[in-house]
Amino acid sequence: MVVDMKTLDLIACCRPLDAEALADDEAEATARIFKALGDPARVKIVNRLARADEPVCGCEFQPELGLSQATVSHHLKTLTQAGLLEREQRGKWAYFSINPEASSQLERLVRIPEVVR
Repeated sequence: MVVDMKTLDLIACCRPLDAEALADDEAEATARIFKALGDPARVKIVNRLARADEPVCGCEFQPELGLSQATVSHHLKTLTQAGLLEREQRGKWAYFSINPEASSQLERLVRIPEVVR
């Protein structure tokens, strides 16, 4: 007996199997973001920016993290290149904020619907 799994109605407990799968480019972009978040200092930077009402000057992270300016710059560059942060130049200072598209992408990915048991 051959059963075509695509034609079966899924019961509530199996709904995650019915969810849309990530396209290859979406999976790669998301993996880049998670890789960029693989350092505690970067997680702290993102957390600080997520709590901010406006962009934060890069100079504020050095005392908060207790890291050298060069190390903070490296972390900010990594997060920006991964697409997680947006960078705005104001004179000689760079201000950073969370990229709304990347934030939405992560939110959709990690939102886990309630499992019915």
